[in-house]
Amino acid sequence: MANEPSVNTKIMHFPSALSKANTILSSLLILGLTACGTSKSAFTQTGQGSYYADKFRGRPTASGTPYRPSKLTAAHNTLPFGTRIRVTNTRTGRSVKVTVNDRGPHVKGRIVDLSKRAARKIGLVDAGVAPVQLKVVRAAAGR
Repeated sequence: MANEPSVNTKIMHFPSALSKANTILSSLLILGLTACGTSKSAFTQTGQGSYYADKFRGRPTASGTPYRPSKLTAAHNTLPFGTRIRVTNTRTGRSVKVTVNDRGPHVKGRIVDLSKRAARKIGLVDAGVAPVQLKVVRAAAGR
């Protein structure tokens, strides 16, 4: 038994592999908790926000509903459809509550795409892209 390596010694031989595995497992756990509703009310995120171009009017969103610029809706890459979020333009301090009904944005570094009406309410239309913070205010029903 004296010649057998301990568990700690074995782990120390693969620190980068374990680090990557722990990072992946942690990410999956966070995503899983968010997806099943356990920690949605505590979910906040900061990054760049933008809004839909007018050319998308009437086109189906990922949830199946058509995009309507006059509605208070948003696209987010991971939050379930029907989730209500508060998006705050950190430059202006103005915020708006929107419902997630689409996937996106599909541009690196952006965390949310807003409908034109929502973007107008927080002063995002003229800027096009602005720093925002989003917070879940109500988890999607039945998720």
